[in-house]
Amino acid sequence: MLRARDITLLAFYTGLVTVSTLIFTVYVPATRGYFNVGEAAVYIVALLAGSYAGAFAGGLGSMLSDIILGYFFFAPATLVIKGVEGGVLGFLAGKKPSLSRHQWIVASVAIGVILSISAYVIGYSVGPTQISVGFPGSSNSITVTVTPLVWTIIGLVASLSVVLTSLLAKPEVGWLVLSAALSGFLMVLGYFLFEQFVLGFAAIAEVPFNIVQVLVGILIAVPIYNSLKALQRRK
Repeated sequence: MLRARDITLLAFYTGLVTVSTLIFTVYVPATRGYFNVGEAAVYIVALLAGSYAGAFAGGLGSMLSDIILGYFFFAPATLVIKGVEGGVLGFLAGKKPSLSRHQWIVASVAIGVILSISAYVIGYSVGPTQISVGFPGSSNSITVTVTPLVWTIIGLVASLSVVLTSLLAKPEVGWLVLSAALSGFLMVLGYFLFEQFVLGFAAIAEVPFNIVQVLVGILIAVPIYNSLKALQRRK
């Protein structure tokens, strides 16, 4: 049974995700979706409060953002996709495996290689893709061609970011990064499937933005989480 304090915290976490998502958005006309930095808030909540709070605040808070911004057709999917993302991260964060330094290096590199290969295969399967990027309410937009080479670069940046962050930090921090990368992959896959098979949009156009969204979320959330945990230990 939820206590009054738990309900208050859930409301706060949900509001945090909603506001963080609304702070900065970039409209992607090709999929009628938008890039945002709300991923960081979803990750912070999941790391701080666990899987249940991560799922609740991540799903509901992100869905409210869709509704406020007028993306009603995304709202039901966002509730599920972001809920799963927050829940999976909260679960994985508490399940750090006992690995030797050598095993940890192998695991980190393996995940990086998988990310690179995935981006390469997607890029060369789809080929050059035209996307337009603009801000909501603005008639101006920028048309960009996403070539297979761009996909390869995105994959390399993503994999190197995950691997280097994992290897240069303590194993505990590395596991948080890998967990966030995995939950973020589920988010990217979830939106791709929803846009491709339910909405019928050019779903592939939003994948690069969602990948960057995950990386930005990790780079913001993990340092903030570590700082908050350090402050708790000092009390």
